Amino acid sequence: MTTQMILALSITILMIVMIMSDKFSFGAPPMVACCLLVLTGVSTIERAFAGFINSSVIMIAGFMAVMAALQKTSLMSRIKSLMANLASKGGFKAYALLILVAMLGASLMSGSTGYYVMVITIASTIPYSKNLPNSKVLLPMAFASGKALIPVSVAFFMGMAVSLLESAGMTVTVAMPKFSLMVFISSVGFLLWTLFAYRLLPDYDIQAGGQDKKESAVAQVQEGTQLPKWKEICTYLAFAVSVAAMMISSLGEISAILPCLATGFLCLIGVFDFKEARANLFSPLILMMASVIGVANALADSGFTTMVGEAVASAMGGHVSYFVLTLVFCLLTSACATLTGASMGALFVFAPIGIATAMSLGIDPTGLACAMAVSAWSGGFLPIDGMPAMALGMGKYKLSQFLVYAVPMYLIGILFLSIGAVIAFPL
Repeated sequence: MTTQMILALSITILMIVMIMSDKFSFGAPPMVACCLLVLTGVSTIERAFAGFINSSVIMIAGFMAVMAALQKTSLMSRIKSLMANLASKGGFKAYALLILVAMLGASLMSGSTGYYVMVITIASTIPYSKNLPNSKVLLPMAFASGKALIPVSVAFFMGMAVSLLESAGMTVTVAMPKFSLMVFISSVGFLLWTLFAYRLLPDYDIQAGGQDKKESAVAQVQEGTQLPKWKEICTYLAFAVSVAAMMISSLGEISAILPCLATGFLCLIGVFDFKEARANLFSPLILMMASVIGVANALADSGFTTMVGEAVASAMGGHVSYFVLTLVFCLLTSACATLTGASMGALFVFAPIGIATAMSLGIDPTGLACAMAVSAWSGGFLPIDGMPAMALGMGKYKLSQFLVYAVPMYLIGILFLSIGAVIAFPL
């Protein structure tokens, strides 16, 4: 290992330890890590703080503010009331139904930033009920927002797999039903664990303010009655435009800036004041997401990720089964993507190695490539990127509570994904 690799890895580990200690303000550890990367010469200011001009971060910041405005509408109040009634009546059945609803939504919008932000925000507004504590709901719903129960929106992942195979010199046609079957089996594994984990999740009220729980619920319902009708309509339009922009990748950078423009518009018409907009645009969550990108850049630039992949490929030797090969490279890709925050980078580093290893062993790499394409976005066992960080923060979970649910979920998900690859793409 080079000095740059050692420094980058040491700073990353320090950041993770700081996050795990729960002794530092949310969002502070990755910012400290970025400063240390520059101080030690591992990264430049431009690379270390590149996340603060990252289009995805800017897009999420604007959408968070738009979602805050949506909380003031009567529609959101009705949705909260419906979810609150379900939570107060249902117990485990209501829990299972809420997870299924989130997974059904993910069937069309899986991988969409706007969708998981919306799901987490709605889940965070469910009033506390002893029959179904909101702390038992938010974390599973957050992860369910990326687990399609009926996988029909898989074009992105399938396209990635095909491009990786073609770059390795293979000409293949991946059937969408087979790819969807693999994703479905992975989602079944997630659902089984989530239903089992119901009793393991903590029981407390995630909503801040210290009010009596009944008073808090009433206050939230009344919140949506404060806006005049015309302002509500404007808020709905701003929300619709933001979600549409985030889901249409062909718009390019326009899709990233439209939520911020919508935020500015809502601020101008008085849906919220600038202080409230600023609090959402520059929340600790946004600072954390932006800073983690700089850490990912440093690990990639140092060559550490490439070195690890090559070492694993060498250590596997010349005798390994199709299932084990798929499982190992999916674990490696997803773990690296989680630790670095760079899903695309992890995939493009390890997938060529995995495909080459399979081909050298005489194994058709199609299933492996498909599984790895999905696994790069199937980590999240540490709250250091995007959705997991948002779920940790908005759910006010301790890291130990987060890990009890997330680590087994991750391992079971990758296991079922590998099983799905073997079933859907048999040799």
